[in-house]
Amino acid sequence: MLDKLRDDQPSISPVTTPKQIENAVVSIKGLNHYFGKGALRKQVLQDITLDIGQGELIIMTGPSGSGKTTLLTLMGGLRSPQEGSLRVLGEELRNAGKGKVTKLRRNIGYIFQAHNLLKSLTAQQNVEMSGQLHNMSSAEVRRRSAMMLDAVGLSDRKKYYPDSLSGGQKQRVAIARALVSHPKLVLADEPTAALDSKSGRDVVMIMQRLAKEQGTTILMVTHDNRILDVADRIVNMEDGCLAGSIPVQISNQIIR
Repeated sequence: MLDKLRDDQPSISPVTTPKQIENAVVSIKGLNHYFGKGALRKQVLQDITLDIGQGELIIMTGPSGSGKTTLLTLMGGLRSPQEGSLRVLGEELRNAGKGKVTKLRRNIGYIFQAHNLLKSLTAQQNVEMSGQLHNMSSAEVRRRSAMMLDAVGLSDRKKYYPDSLSGGQKQRVAIARALVSHPKLVLADEPTAALDSKSGRDVVMIMQRLAKEQGTTILMVTHDNRILDVADRIVNMEDGCLAGSIPVQISNQIIR
């Protein structure tokens, strides 16, 4: 799909509307990032500029090694920006102190390819662990966790341990855990990679629905071409550069 987009639209440029810029949840200007030092220093992100608006679901694609995950971890405060500007939820992360970054992370939900559930806890207890980090009462944590598991279709699996759940069910628990605190931003790295076609699409549709209901912004890194139509925009990375960004409704017209 993206190969055809590139062939038919070689000059696609980043798409940002005034509304997105005004209400940007993520605003990146001239971001560069490097790994290594001295002769081994290698630039992995090159002059990235991108705005992501509130409530958008952005899918980021590109070959392995293109810088997608590095960019995602910078947005999530898991790495420190080196050059340029990176503002997330109104906070500049370059040169930000540890306390500011820790506070910011409480407003971000993370979903990874590996669900990282604790085997010794039930599905609901895994979700509750996230809620307990956000100064909610025990009763509120239990209420929200139960509601979120209902929302992802696991109302009858709340007391099940991870070893008794399928791959798709485990990923649904991970989604519930990420969204239980109603984060303003969700960062997902290959959330469907270990799932079959139906399970993968199901979990992404759940993410889309719950995010829209909560007004949450989602940035999802994926190689899964089967779910691209779910996004509001597709952002393509190549060799550490932002190669293009295009609304999904336009990309569908190009493909047809």
